[in-house]
Amino acid sequence: MPAKTGKEYIERLKKAKSNVYIHGEKVEDVTEHPAFKNVIQSMARLYDLQYEKPGKMLYTSPTTGNKVGMTYIQPTTKEELIARREATQEWARTSAGMMGRSPDYLNAEVMAMGVANDLFAEDDPMFAENARNYYEYARENDISLTHTLIHPQMNRSKAQHEQKDANVPLHLVEKRKDGIIVDGIRLLATQGGITDEILVFPSTVKKVGSGEDPYSLAFAIPNNTPGVKFICREAFDYGKSVWDHPLSSRFEEGDAIVSFENVFVPWERVFVCGNSSICNRTFRETNAVVHMSHQVVAKNIVKTEFILGVVLCIMDAIGIEQFQHVKDKGTEIMLVLETMRSHLYRAEHNAKLDKWGTMTPDFEALDAARNWYPRIYPRLAEIVRILGASGLMAIPTEADFNNEEIGSIVRRAMQGANIDGYERVQLFRLAWDMTMSAFGSRQTHYEYYFFGDPIRMGMTYFDNYEKDYYKNLIYEFLGTPKLANVSVNTN
Repeated sequence: MPAKTGKEYIERLKKAKSNVYIHGEKVEDVTEHPAFKNVIQSMARLYDLQYEKPGKMLYTSPTTGNKVGMTYIQPTTKEELIARREATQEWARTSAGMMGRSPDYLNAEVMAMGVANDLFAEDDPMFAENARNYYEYARENDISLTHTLIHPQMNRSKAQHEQKDANVPLHLVEKRKDGIIVDGIRLLATQGGITDEILVFPSTVKKVGSGEDPYSLAFAIPNNTPGVKFICREAFDYGKSVWDHPLSSRFEEGDAIVSFENVFVPWERVFVCGNSSICNRTFRETNAVVHMSHQVVAKNIVKTEFILGVVLCIMDAIGIEQFQHVKDKGTEIMLVLETMRSHLYRAEHNAKLDKWGTMTPDFEALDAARNWYPRIYPRLAEIVRILGASGLMAIPTEADFNNEEIGSIVRRAMQGANIDGYERVQLFRLAWDMTMSAFGSRQTHYEYYFFGDPIRMGMTYFDNYEKDYYKNLIYEFLGTPKLANVSVNTN
């Protein structure tokens, strides 16, 4: 079947009736529940956009000839790589980059693992075939995916098999002729209640040894599989209007604990079963992390563009653009934006075909960007707060403007240098929702931990960085013996 529409996306969720819980209650229909219905409409908008801009958002399937989502494409040229990125940014602009787990993120992962599947064959050729088949299935049916990577935070000084209750983390219970039985808990499924299926993979931020083999699993199953429950955190969509809560009322993705209660997974949906070595190497050796990072950097550029736009509008609204410290803070955001664009440009224009025939971006550029952005994003949010100052606390609601007794007072009190009170408050509510509301605070926290603990990621980045070239520069300058010949890509 071809790429789905927004209506088809919603109909699938209605029909699935996945086990979703929020605020202590089971959800009967996520498409109508106040915590989910608005973001589901935003997701539906993404799928409708595929048909509104088919030249940018769709391509012809190599197996069926149907029009399928561009974000699933296996790029074989730089032009196709850029086309996929442009589709990603088209989607990102609908949410100002605030939906971190829009479908294209996992579409890129499924593509990479489906094409570079021979790693999974180390255990059994069946697993490689499963990964290849799942990529085609997901692409041809336009499957929306959530995923879960990490175990519950119990005693983080110990491995999973050393925990006081080692049965809490998701683990293998039994291998059967027709599949496996798994049981336990996983975190943190963003969009867990509003997608078709869940992709289970272990995090590789922290490598694990053979003692973790029972916890080293990778598979994909429908969200409504018996025994699967999504226990969602409190919703940050409080049922307010788009005017009062312009972002959280539309783009609150939600995050969920996932409970697997003796869940059956058929063999054809299994990619890794009890092999920590394969799990440790999956994301890097299949280049999945490269293609996922490409999507993330593209999305973060859109997000930074939006933040810059908000800051520039605040400057205009209250007449602060002439102050030195204000211009300097605007410059900070501009430098972040241009640096991210430069990383993306280098990644795409230094792309090369990998051994599976996939045009793969330069990971050095993307790796730098994905390590840097989590560290700098809190500063971007801080700049918005600093420049908004007390204006982010004095933000009446739309109802205040509509009140006959106080409406005119509020309008006069809230006027800006170049903008009336109604429009200024609307702008400042956007800035507040982006940085200071529950939704905005979650955005900062989410970006900081997007790929895992930034400190641990930084340690890995440092360990993998080519350092001998730079040390030799010093040895050569001092006239002392050099290390073995090394080279570095400085493009």
